[in-house]
Amino acid sequence: MAHKDFTENRVSAFVCDLTVDDLSKHILPSSVDIIAMIFMLSAVSPEKMPLVLQNIRKVLKPNGYLLFRDYAIGDLAQERFSCKDQKISENFYVRGDGTRAFYFSDEFLTSLFKENGFDVEELGFCCKQVENRSREIVMNRRWLQAVFHFSDGLKPSYKESAIEFDLCQENVEPIFSSRNSDQLCQSENGAKELANDLEVDMSEDMAFEMFGISHSSDEIIEVVDAGNWNFKIKVLSKEYQHICKSTGLMLWESARLMASVLAKNPTVVSGKRVLELGCGCGGICSMVSARSAADFVVATDGDAKALDMLTENVASNLEKPFLDKLITKRLEWGNKDHIEAIKELNDDDEGGFEVIIGTDVTYIAEAILPLFATAKELISPIRDDNTKDTCKPALILCHILRRVDEPSILSAASKFGFRLVDNWPTTSSSQRSIISSWFSEKSFAECIPTTALNIMYFHREE
Repeated sequence: MAHKDFTENRVSAFVCDLTVDDLSKHILPSSVDIIAMIFMLSAVSPEKMPLVLQNIRKVLKPNGYLLFRDYAIGDLAQERFSCKDQKISENFYVRGDGTRAFYFSDEFLTSLFKENGFDVEELGFCCKQVENRSREIVMNRRWLQAVFHFSDGLKPSYKESAIEFDLCQENVEPIFSSRNSDQLCQSENGAKELANDLEVDMSEDMAFEMFGISHSSDEIIEVVDAGNWNFKIKVLSKEYQHICKSTGLMLWESARLMASVLAKNPTVVSGKRVLELGCGCGGICSMVSARSAADFVVATDGDAKALDMLTENVASNLEKPFLDKLITKRLEWGNKDHIEAIKELNDDDEGGFEVIIGTDVTYIAEAILPLFATAKELISPIRDDNTKDTCKPALILCHILRRVDEPSILSAASKFGFRLVDNWPTTSSSQRSIISSWFSEKSFAECIPTTALNIMYFHREE
């Protein structure tokens, strides 16, 4: 639904991939006075950034201006990324949700724009130190802010400036003052010194307006609709997710999809022992399994904070007798003590789980082998070779393919005796598979939050 003040003759909104699509097909060439690139270019691979700049040059008027703000090297988020093995290349990282983030240096940015026909009018580092006193956390945020103009060959003006940029009032003044919370520094060293000296206790209203966060809490409640059940899940707010070390304190689209699938197809887990690997703080697949007549459910994660929130979420969303069916347990993949502790929970003499579920657990290459090694230890053996495929013990992985491609996953799986039985979406729309049978034609689109999701269904061969 459009905003009441929206008028098509004043605002034109459209989808455009600036690395591929020709922008001049949407906007008249040489017709734009000002282009704003606010936290946009950092999502583009460095090798494709020139394509973006060449594309926008087509629609910018001669001597038109480009206003820029984006992440700078040394930002808190980059420091957190360096601890999580999410580096793609120099200063380029992948977030847990698959989006990218590049952190600019002033040299790289200047060179990039000059090589693509732009002169630098103003350039500086913006340093902000946000203090959350209730949690005793200080967040040092750094951005690069710049003004470029379309080079006409006559105006070699590069003004290194130290200016204050007022985020709320959206104006720039040539002022440098250590009393203010938002400042531009002429060099990276100056920026570091400023960040060390600057202490800001932001007001509640200011923090919300600028970052969408509240000092009082870094956690929010997300409502998950899974079939006939609604779950209220406490997660880390999106603003804190970006700088948090753990990826288990948020809900991923793959978990939402699998929870919906299990809710609509309870026979997948009904009467079976179910184990969820790396379920994070949400555990919604485990809770749906418990409500779908699973015999016994164990929800696991390796992160202590995620496990604490998981236990809290389970207790607040399930009541007896479902609550009695679900146990939360710490499990680091490959940890023999943790694996043995999980095995001891199972009353079956032969042990093992008939359904093992993992959602978005395949995005770190180094974790793939321990993942399958752990699944091998905990999956139930096949008791009858004549059992139908749908009734055999299964490992079900749902994910968006990120840094680990499908051949790498299959290679790791085969090393531990897992065979891919089904893969969704399938190449043939007419093929009726185990997974496609989970999606009724009517509800198919409703269950899928993004078309990038994949589901892999494995059996283990003895």
